[in-house]
Amino acid sequence: MLVLTAVVVFFWHSHGAAEMAANGSTLPTEEEKAYFTQLEVTDVRMSAAENFLGASVTYLDARVTNKGTKTVRRLGFDLTFVDTLNQVVLRERARPVTQRTPSLKPGESRAFRVTFEHMPADWNQAAPSIVPAYVQF
Repeated sequence: MLVLTAVVVFFWHSHGAAEMAANGSTLPTEEEKAYFTQLEVTDVRMSAAENFLGASVTYLDARVTNKGTKTVRRLGFDLTFVDTLNQVVLRERARPVTQRTPSLKPGESRAFRVTFEHMPADWNQAAPSIVPAYVQF
């Protein structure tokens, strides 16, 4: 059990470090943190469907709006799913704006989707909490 925990912690930290490196910084600056309030997530919906193999796939659909004055070039949100006891059962990162997508200009909105192949059995079926993780201008 201890070995499994160590592997999970190592993966979590190495994945997070790789993600931060890919986004160009290790931690959000004070300016970036302050801009989080200018990013609004609305129209959050969870749905499920069967894929071509007959397995269930879960989707999170939402819309992000840039209510600020800066063009957003990269954006990530941390998604936290809980069970009926409000214990965390899954953490994922949504990336609605990446280097491969168009920037999100001031006043602009964009729909985004996150796909989950496997959801924990004890997930409470509710939408996750959505918290800004990083923003780059």
